[in-house]
Amino acid sequence: MTLDGCFEGATPWSLDFHAVVWGDELEGYSLEQLDEVGTLLFGRRTFEGMADHWSSGTGAIADRMNAVEKIAATRNGTDKTWANARILQGDIADHIEALKTESGKDIFIFGSADLTASLLEKNAVDEIRLCLVPVVLGGGNPLFKGDGIRKDFKLIESRPFASGGLLLRYTRTDA
Repeated sequence: MTLDGCFEGATPWSLDFHAVVWGDELEGYSLEQLDEVGTLLFGRRTFEGMADHWSSGTGAIADRMNAVEKIAATRNGTDKTWANARILQGDIADHIEALKTESGKDIFIFGSADLTASLLEKNAVDEIRLCLVPVVLGGGNPLFKGDGIRKDFKLIESRPFASGGLLLRYTRTDA
């Protein structure tokens, strides 16, 4: 996420600012994080973009992204396919408690700002992890879409990277 709160630029998949912080440290953290994932949960647009990018990718991150279970949360379905993926249609809030009781590792959401907003509204987000990128875009797609309801989190980890990125982990204070 940029200093001004954007997870992508003014157009979908405008992510060139990620290169500012990408390097061995963030790649290593990404691999550590993917080892914690039992299920990746995406909104439809993010699912389709990630499937396009990772399904033909190579390397350790691509291997993990393609191997892990993935769920696309969508109201209208998708024609996109991806290894180990399933589609949940309808309001994801109706499914989230059942997903959380399934055995296995944690559920992670990458990107998917609209999905994250709906889950925050339902108090279904237990932790937020951000890599803060030292860039101000001056416009773009904000990660957090305010619903007018305050949500309080507490910092549980901060890790600076030599690239200038800063990993921030927060947990809900009411969890």
